[in-house]
Amino acid sequence: MKTLLTTSFLILSIHWFAVGQTQNEQLLQVDLGWEKALLESDVAFLENLLADKFVWVHNHAGQIDGKEAAVGRAKRIKAGQADDTKNRTSRDQQVVIVGTTGVVSGYTVVDRGPSPTTYHFMRTYALVDGQWKLLANHTMAIPEEE
Repeated sequence: MKTLLTTSFLILSIHWFAVGQTQNEQLLQVDLGWEKALLESDVAFLENLLADKFVWVHNHAGQIDGKEAAVGRAKRIKAGQADDTKNRTSRDQQVVIVGTTGVVSGYTVVDRGPSPTTYHFMRTYALVDGQWKLLANHTMAIPEEE
């Protein structure tokens, strides 16, 4: 009986670890999609990903956007507004999921010329009807070394 309980516990532990790992990988892919959508001004992706009450806090709260502003910016760029962003590259991402809430943090290097800017980010996602929705994004430029 003890062996059966130990085996059952081990199987359940492996199952839960695999599910958690899969969820982490899935959320990381969604987050990479966010970066790609910003680079390509993918309006449809942004409209689908962003929660209705989405909040984006930029450097020192110098600018705070909601869903309408983020999607509107992508629409203006698609319509021809100049955009000097050449590339966005994420690195050192960490994913933490508790229940139906996920947090992705890391760094994004944004190349707008003449030299790229590195931002630290922390994004909060909510799992709604089986789909991750971006609820909040906080970005902070990292000062260049002097």
